[in-house]
Amino acid sequence: MNTTVIIDDLVRRGWSACEDLLPVHSVLALVNEATELWRDERFTPAGIGRGQEFKIRPEIRSDHVWWWNVEELSPAQKTYWDAIEDLRRKLNEELFLNLRDFETHYAVYPPGSLYKKHVDQFQTASQRVISCILYLNASWQKEDGGQLRIYDPETSESFTDVFPGAGTFTCFRSDTINHEVLPATRERFSLTGWLRRAA
Repeated sequence: MNTTVIIDDLVRRGWSACEDLLPVHSVLALVNEATELWRDERFTPAGIGRGQEFKIRPEIRSDHVWWWNVEELSPAQKTYWDAIEDLRRKLNEELFLNLRDFETHYAVYPPGSLYKKHVDQFQTASQRVISCILYLNASWQKEDGGQLRIYDPETSESFTDVFPGAGTFTCFRSDTINHEVLPATRERFSLTGWLRRAA
């Protein structure tokens, strides 16, 4: 992982994408773990909002999630956690973001599921600073869909689509980068999380 490139991208355009965050065997371990949890029906429907504003709105967001417990990380999870911790330290050193912690969950989008255009930072809380996504879709093809569409913060009409193949990592500013998840024809897995500042 070239953190210099990631940091430069975040400063220049608000987002970055790379394919070398983790070695292939580490990505495949996460793929297998997420798939097994999904088969064991451990996921729950995702919603929008927080606290009393939390609602299940499948017409806006229709994925399912399984949250990591930082006190009980599996070996596969620990590898990813350490990579994100390294990125957190570098971001604090270079950009003085005062990032304190990380929260993350596995997400699966069943065929046809989506997440409409939004930003990740809540209107009532500003802890989320950098959104991080690692894709876990082996043998993914372009026709399978499910791209992450990232909108240019300067011109809301222009966008870039990120291919959700296994090992692709993208991160972006949680407060300014509008994005959406396009429908896929297959189950689409990812690790979605946020580097956060203190409340």
